[in-house]
Amino acid sequence: MLHTLSSRRLPSAPLLLLAWWALSLAQADPNATPTIQLRLAGDKRKHYEGRLEVYHSGEWGTVCDDDFTIYAARVACRELGYLDAEAWTPSAKYGQGQGRIWMDNVNCQGNEKSLALCNSNGLGVSDCKHSEDVGVVCTQKRMPGFKFVSNFPGELFSPESQHVEDVRIRATYSQRKRVPVTEGFVEVKDGGKWRQICSQDWTPLNSRVICGMYGFPGEKGYNARGYKLLAKRRKKNYWGFGVNCTGTEADLSDCKLGRQVELKGNGTCEQGMPVVISCVPGRAFAPTVSAGFRKAYRVEQPLVRLRGGAVIGEGRVEVLKNGLWGTVCDDNWDMKAATVVCRELGFGSAKEALTGARLGQGIGPVHMNEVQCSGFEKSLTECAFNSEATGCGHEEDAAVKCNIPAMGFNSRLRLSGGRNPYEGRVEVLAERNGSLTWGAVCSDSWGTMEAMVVCRQLGLGFADNAFQETWYWQGEPSAEAVVMSGVRCSGTELTLDQCLHHGKHLNCPKGGGRFAAGVSCTQAAPDLVLNAQAVEQTTYLEDRPMYALQCAQEEHCLSSSATGASSTSYRRLLRFSSQIHNNGRSDFRPRSGHQSWIWHECHRHYHSMEVFTHYDLFSLNGTKIAEGHKASFCLEDSHCEEGIQKKFECANFGAQGITTGCWDTYRHDIDCQWIDVTDVKPGDYIFQVVINPNFEVAESDYSNNIMKCRCRYDGNRIWMYNCHIGMIITLQTFFI
Repeated sequence: MLHTLSSRRLPSAPLLLLAWWALSLAQADPNATPTIQLRLAGDKRKHYEGRLEVYHSGEWGTVCDDDFTIYAARVACRELGYLDAEAWTPSAKYGQGQGRIWMDNVNCQGNEKSLALCNSNGLGVSDCKHSEDVGVVCTQKRMPGFKFVSNFPGELFSPESQHVEDVRIRATYSQRKRVPVTEGFVEVKDGGKWRQICSQDWTPLNSRVICGMYGFPGEKGYNARGYKLLAKRRKKNYWGFGVNCTGTEADLSDCKLGRQVELKGNGTCEQGMPVVISCVPGRAFAPTVSAGFRKAYRVEQPLVRLRGGAVIGEGRVEVLKNGLWGTVCDDNWDMKAATVVCRELGFGSAKEALTGARLGQGIGPVHMNEVQCSGFEKSLTECAFNSEATGCGHEEDAAVKCNIPAMGFNSRLRLSGGRNPYEGRVEVLAERNGSLTWGAVCSDSWGTMEAMVVCRQLGLGFADNAFQETWYWQGEPSAEAVVMSGVRCSGTELTLDQCLHHGKHLNCPKGGGRFAAGVSCTQAAPDLVLNAQAVEQTTYLEDRPMYALQCAQEEHCLSSSATGASSTSYRRLLRFSSQIHNNGRSDFRPRSGHQSWIWHECHRHYHSMEVFTHYDLFSLNGTKIAEGHKASFCLEDSHCEEGIQKKFECANFGAQGITTGCWDTYRHDIDCQWIDVTDVKPGDYIFQVVINPNFEVAESDYSNNIMKCRCRYDGNRIWMYNCHIGMIITLQTFFI
């Protein structure tokens, strides 16, 4: 201001008088609100969280965590256009900022319109270090009708576009029936109205970010001629800003605002047109007509996979290296690395980069640590990582949640009659007599796998239970008739109608009504994993007399040749210990209640699950040679990780189960913990253990329920080696 006045060559006395007057006016108005702008920055794992930064006097700076509260976080989030705040974080969780620390000792009531209206030491007055930079986590939902107004219209301070209320791809008439919508005009919602973006400064990197938001791994070219003709006929309402993305952002809100667009009615964007993008869908989401979704999803990624996720597009990240699947440590795990994983697997950008084994702990080696990606890699295996880093356990396994296309899956399926949205009778929208009608699903052969697909399709998590009788749930009276029967799912399908079923030729002797299929869903599930090393290290042979095996004989723990054998004869037993860990996110409980458990007098215990494991010995060509006991003697917490309390104990006929973070050990020296190999000839075999083989209890991952070992028996000794967990689950595996 003084510089401007002096350039007009005012006399020096009036100049000093005017300066003194301006200073006095500022001092006389202590309630004057400083002008600031906010943004979220730093090492973010979600686009609606980050280090809180303030723009003032031409410089971005941070906010100190001293006296900061959730009320201040709410003010900041609402100022950024979010509905509210979920949390705030001290001590530079999102990394240390640079430059000034603009605000310290911020004290808000929670109803202020701007962070600048909250009490503080004053802008620029702070005794903090950047190790005290505060961060906030806002709600994902935007504030309806929020309109971004730049407080610094004359300065190129490049705020993020996180002030935009919403973004959409507006399909043309010819594209609207295609699912998913992959092409159309890009529009942003600002001030409650949808507005187009001028294409003058638009780049393919911007398109890449928008496509990623909508669940598509890449962008492609399009026929611009038709869109130009269409744009001329349409009334346009342009947004006042351009967009400047680098292409590595997971969301438009992470991009910088481009130059300000001069809005002048029909003369706006004269050298361009409304932005159009065309996206490339992943193979699982190839466009079909809305009646489609016939093709089942097939996992086809050779080097990276997701495990333990409740819905498609989320899970623990696992990498294949030297023939072994292993996990990724969460040190330095960020949105760039998570987005590389998501795009590699045919999804869009990452919604969230998860740490701390949030989607369950994996098994095997930790293959990658301190991963650093540029964001343009084709595979996570191309990213740099610290191969020398050690000390990372499975409690630090990294995971992702990816953006997936809007397929409309949940519009063709619903749950009816339940006490809450997570349970009810399954009703599907099917074509009958030329029209779409809601109806029931036959419960014949209905089980956990089918329930898993239903819960996934509705976005309700994992299956908790599958019900073959639903008389206690009053469904829609108009949907009593059965419209789908013979449903058999492998568990990998995206929708129920991708499962095997009878099609138009229904066959349901019981009918619908009380025998209609039902489900209950849950957001967390257990995950049982056998300790392969413990099996390998505890295997041995024992010759035991029949007179000491009477209880075992009663519980069918011996081979058929033991029937009628002399009490003085011996049986040769292949003994081993099994240590079963629950690496999931909820406790493993038997499906049957205590009142239906079966009492065995000889051993004096309950069988809570009649089929809990399969112990089998196969020839190298896959022929079963011998088998062991199947029932669970007792499910309990033998040991737990540090800090976890045991919940289940069989003593005094207590509750049975395996707590998350605990394991149940069946010692090699207890009855029936063996395979009777008395009749087995010397040779090479495959030893196999399968946990929860009938999928009686829902788990987050069944692929790690099987363990196989190579086994050599010379008639006197036995060697167990090359034990490993996991296999590729096929349809045949499920249906035998």
